[in-house]
Amino acid sequence: VEEILYPAMEDFQLDLIIGEGPAARSVKIDLAKFTLVAATTRLGLLTTPLRDRFGIPVRLNFYTVEELEFIVRRGARILGLPMSDDGALEVARRARGTPRIAGRLLRRVRDFAVVAEAETVTAKIADAALNRLEVDSIGLDQLDRRYLDQIARNFGGGPVGIETIAAALSEPRDAIEDIIEPFLIQQGFIQRTPRGRVMTANAWKHVGLEAPANLAAAQMGLFEDGE
Repeated sequence: VEEILYPAMEDFQLDLIIGEGPAARSVKIDLAKFTLVAATTRLGLLTTPLRDRFGIPVRLNFYTVEELEFIVRRGARILGLPMSDDGALEVARRARGTPRIAGRLLRRVRDFAVVAEAETVTAKIADAALNRLEVDSIGLDQLDRRYLDQIARNFGGGPVGIETIAAALSEPRDAIEDIIEPFLIQQGFIQRTPRGRVMTANAWKHVGLEAPANLAAAQMGLFEDGE
């Protein structure tokens, strides 16, 4: 696919090979002028020649809580849902910096509000609904907390290998690396070391457990051999 994209991106042409063996011939097809916009969450899987052909590489960051609050208020208006500013803020705080998640949480909060016959979604109602959904104050869900709980209670906070964690959670390794760990690492809850995953002091505090007394010294030793 990349080999086909190269001439299309550079010369607005497709180079197609028709036929096989000695009878094969190349046919050029002119393309109308176009702009190619590509997005990926795994930039490292693209080859360097393809990456270098994009003229304006841009990295998108997570949305701030303030930006998500604006998105939540707009979504509430579209849904016809009366919502206070503190209610919108409560949903935004738990959306993990992602509008898609904010929209999903908003719709579920709306459902709870309808059942409760609430005239306006306040922070109290949003908090109660999200707690029922097992989404905590910073957006961790049940699977995130199971991940942290397994490492804390069964493996002493780590280090523990990813395959062991996958077996303990009955989840595929890819799901853990692509879905669970990125947000935990961003929040400073997990460190990836040469010996495995390790919980930080912040993670111990968040799950409400006491960290080992020698946590800092133990973590320093994990990086002696480099990652």
